[in-house]
Parts: sequence; C-alpha cells; structure tokens
Amino acid sequence: MKSPAIILAALTSFWLAAANAASLELELRPLIKSHAGTASVAIKNLRTGEQFLHNADTPMPTASLIKFPVMVEAYRQAESGKIDLNEMLTLAEADKVPGSGILTPHFSAGTQISLRDAIRLMIVYSDNTATNLVLERIGLKSVADAMETWRMPHTKIHAKVFRRNTSIFPERSREFGLGSTTAAETVRLYQLLHEGKLGTPAATANMLADLQACDDKTKLAARLPSGIKLAHKSGAISQIRCDGGIIFAPTGDIAICVLTKDNKDQSWQDGNAAHVLIAKIARATYDHFNPSSKSPADVPQIELARGATGELVEALQRTLNERLDPSPELSVDGDFGPATEAAVLRFQRDNDSDNEDEVTGVVNFATWKALGPLLMQDTPVPAPEIINSEVIPISEADTLDGPPFVTCDAWAIGNGKTGELLSGHRQDRALDIASTTKIMTAYIVLTLAESTPSVLDEIVTFSRRADETLGSTAAIRTGEQLSVRELLFGLLLPSGNDASIAFAEHFGQRFTQSDESSPTDSYAHFVAEMNRTAERLGMTETTFKNPHGLTETGHESSAADLLKLAHAAMQLESFRAYVGTIQHGCTVSGPTGYQRHVAWKNTNQLLKIDGYLGLKTGTTDAAGACLVAYGRRGDEDLIVVVLGAKSSPARYTDTRNLFRWAWNNLTKRDEP
Repeated sequence: MKSPAIILAALTSFWLAAANAASLELELRPLIKSHAGTASVAIKNLRTGEQFLHNADTPMPTASLIKFPVMVEAYRQAESGKIDLNEMLTLAEADKVPGSGILTPHFSAGTQISLRDAIRLMIVYSDNTATNLVLERIGLKSVADAMETWRMPHTKIHAKVFRRNTSIFPERSREFGLGSTTAAETVRLYQLLHEGKLGTPAATANMLADLQACDDKTKLAARLPSGIKLAHKSGAISQIRCDGGIIFAPTGDIAICVLTKDNKDQSWQDGNAAHVLIAKIARATYDHFNPSSKSPADVPQIELARGATGELVEALQRTLNERLDPSPELSVDGDFGPATEAAVLRFQRDNDSDNEDEVTGVVNFATWKALGPLLMQDTPVPAPEIINSEVIPISEADTLDGPPFVTCDAWAIGNGKTGELLSGHRQDRALDIASTTKIMTAYIVLTLAESTPSVLDEIVTFSRRADETLGSTAAIRTGEQLSVRELLFGLLLPSGNDASIAFAEHFGQRFTQSDESSPTDSYAHFVAEMNRTAERLGMTETTFKNPHGLTETGHESSAADLLKLAHAAMQLESFRAYVGTIQHGCTVSGPTGYQRHVAWKNTNQLLKIDGYLGLKTGTTDAAGACLVAYGRRGDEDLIVVVLGAKSSPARYTDTRNLFRWAWNNLTKRDEP
C-alpha cells in the first residue's frame, strides 16, 4: 500500500497539471469561439505532456498540410531501400500542375532534380508539381497504409494534387478534398518525429530542416517571438486554412496543429481571419508555456546552448553580466551567440575550474545552480542625476609588449620550415578541433600516394553512410564515383564530411593490424591509423574519434599538436597544392551512367590575400571557429594555429594579427 506522502505528491502533481490545462483552456476557448468558421485544435507540450484539445479527433480537410505525412512515408521507403532519394527525376510538361510551388512557373520540361530535392520543394515551397513527382515514386496508398500502422486512420492523401481522377478514396475526396487528418493525429505524428521514431537520426534531421525552411510565415509563425524556431507545414485553399508543427521553445518544445474549415473570410490577405486565429493560438500557447515572469525554481531543469533564443536567454545574459567580474557586458537580446557562450565558459571555469568536463558552454543544471536566482527583468534605470554624476573607473593602458589581443581560446605560432614552436597561448591544452581534423585525413591518403602514386587514380564509390553524413559536404551522392585525386579537393576545399567518410571506408582495410583487438570495420581501421600517425608525429594531446571533426566525446587536439601535423603535411608537395587551391571543379559518374559537374570553393578566406598558402578551417559549436594557416613573407615561413575563435570573421582577424606580430617580432629575434 502506498504511503500517504506518495499519494499526496501524486494528487498535488495531478492538481497542478489540471490547473495548467485549465489555464491554457481559458486563454484559447474565447479565441476559437469568436472565429467565424469551424476549428479543430491539438496542442502538446513535449517536455511536460500538458495538452489542450478542441475537436481534436474530428476528421478535417488538410489542403497542403498532408504533404508532411507524404514526406514521412518517402523517408521511410528510402530507409527500407524501396526508393533512392538520389534518383534523378525528369520534369515533363504533363507533370506540371497549377497552384503553389516553383517548378511549374519557373522550370522547363526536361529539368532534372533528385527525388530528395523534390521532397524539399514539396515542403519548403509546398510545390504541387514536386508533390506529384514524389507520389509517383512512393504510391498514394502507401501514405495511408503507413499512417494506419502508427494508429492514424484519418490521415490520408486521397489523390495527386489537381488530379482528382487519381483518387483512391473517392468518397473522402468529395468530403475533404486533397487530404484528411485530425489535429490529434497530426500532433502525434510531429511528436514521433520529435522523438526520432520516424527514421534514422540523419532522416530526422533532414525532415526537421525542411520543415523549418517552410516559407509560410502567415499562420503559426506570424506572431511568435523573433528568433523562435518553428518546424511546420501549412495548407490553404479558399474555405480551408491550417498549419501544424513543432515550436522550439526555451522551456520545452510544443507540438501544435490548428485545422479550420467553412471559414467566412476567404480572402488571401495577411489579415485573413483564419490565419490570425492560428497565429493567435500559437502565440497564446507559447506565452502560456514561456511566461516572462518564469520562476527561477522552474529554470534549472532546462538546458540552453548556443543557438537558443528567447526570454530565458535574456535572463541568462542579465545574470552573467551581474555575476561575472569584470562584467562581460553582454547585450540582453535573447540570442545565445558566441559572446554569451564565451561568458558561460568563463563562468563555468571560474566556478568549476577543477572539472574540465563541466566547462562546456552549455547551461545545464549545475550551471543554473551556480548562477543562483536569475534576473528576469532589467534593473530599474537610475535617475539622470545619479547616472550623470557617476565616476567610471578607467583601467590602465594596454601594454605595448607581448602578442596581440585575440578572441580565440588557444593559439600557436611555429616556424614553417622547421616546425619549431615559436610562441603560443594555452597551446598544449586539448580542445575540440572541428574540421582541422581533415588535415590528418588528407595527410594519411597523400602519404600513401607518395609511395604508390596510382592511389590517386583509384575510384571511390560513395556509400549511403558517406552521403548521409551531416554538416559541410562535398555533395556527392550515394553510388556516385570519382577518383581519389578529385575527391581530395572535395575533402579539403568545401571541407566535405562526406568525403572523409568515403576515404575512411575506401582505405581503412589497408591499415589492419595483426593483433586480435584490432577493429574489424574499415572506417575504424582508418581512425586507428590516424591515432597511430598522431603518435608518430609526437602529438601527445591528440585523440581522433572520426575522420571529419564533428563533435564527439574525446575527439580533441591542441594548438601545438596541430602545428606539428601542419608542418608534416606541408612537407608533401601534393598537400600544398590541394590546400592552396581556391576553387576546383570535376565530373562525377552516377550509378545509372549519368555524369554531372560539381564545383568546390575553399572555405579558407586567407587564400585571397597574397602571402597565405593554405591549410584548413574548422567550425563546430563545441570547437568555435578554428584555423590552421601557412604564411610566407620573404624568406620567412610561419604556421599559425587558432582554436576557439568567437566567430568566423574573428578567426581570420586573430590569425592575421598573430602573423603580423610574429613577422615583426619572432622572425627577427636573432638579428643583431
């Protein structure tokens, strides 16, 4: 039998949830009741489970909102191997249908696009022609069948767009038009997407990215606070207006769907009554779950990281300005950018200097607890006589000695000819290094080519694993082929994460070891060789976990170690040629025999300035902006490594300032 304390706690939780639900209902019912039309609404806080439902199980017409389930089914079939997202589709004149989209008005018959791009057009621009091309590949009935398996029997697309004669549900077509669903089923589908249950992490990321790029800003998005992200798909025809999606809110993400029909206002202006209703419901929902006076007691359960926005970020910025000495003087703008992240890192170092694992830049429970009560509102502005009479202390003038001031976390300067470390700051500290990792990836491949030149002419076939790698890309698709010689440009110029995977898969088995504990996967063999090479080069603070540099626990190096790697790589003439190339194009071959051209541009902006000879950029949220650069002035060659600069422009400013200081001071230190 449960104790009275447990029963009381359960009842208290129930009463609080009921009170919150009642509060949201009091906010939304008047909006819905006053609307001249029929509305169906479902809302669910995906963190707490709190819901609001109004006619949520009533089947309603969807207009183009049904294209979201179509996308889900397309990705499901791609993962099962039934369709290939890289398949090229040829647009025929007969394929073109009117209405929303860009294919019909702007592209000629004969245009080729990939199936994946057709899905994007279907979601981002609600392209009707692209939708029909997708439906040709996946089949109309498959969408309804898939939704049935997820217990969504009312979610169906009935026919191709503007092709009523293709209907597989004639009665439903007459009643609902293009598609049907319920608000509850749509919210359930978005919840499954949010939980990653509709596909692999890569497929989930792709679907969310397309939904976030949806260009309709007139409904759910219209009144949300600036900077709040929304992944959604809307629909609109005369009497039918609807929208559904996920609001990414500071205190917890929210799945929402508003369906309307029989709307009296059928205008297409921004102030359409149904659009306004949907926008007001979205904003009221957001405000309900994210009140400006949020109690500090509720805050510690929420993690904030770079890219977050909103009122909670504003409170964080105010509090950091107050708690840190000297104050970072952050702008209280609700945007968690590089400056806020730098202040968080500083606070974490100051308060937990003995535990590097806690110095992440992510505001978690421990950081909230250390910050103490949040400053939810600005400090009242003092009277003018106080402000005008205040004496502001002035610090001492900057010293003229020593290296320039920089934004980065660590740096190293070395002699380009000998590799000798000339100067540095925190140069031996192991840090995230992002895509500067690819210096090692290329170095291993080109070292092989030094002894066996034919390696460069070997053909690499892209796997699905390589193609679906997230982040910066060489944009080569599954099954496409090109030579090692060409793919090295795709690795080093656009910083192709996909290219690094392809190289690891292609070359890994050549580095097998005889011991039984050696990894069996080609990719793992390659990463093991990266670590063996690092050991041979004396890179004592370096551990590689992957060949691309995407954030992974334990994948790190130091500025001094990267200096050693850069010096070794630049001894190879072939490496110097690759990293010194500003742009390069080549032709790749597809699995069905087609050929297409690709063009790559170097991410290293210093190559456009005389005297800089290349190497490699890198950027992730964990690493910040990184750059390894090689410069020559007269007979003096220098290597500069910058890790953790606060922005992409800052890494170039930091690097150029360090080069200039080194050329003026370090290279002349032995002169009489």
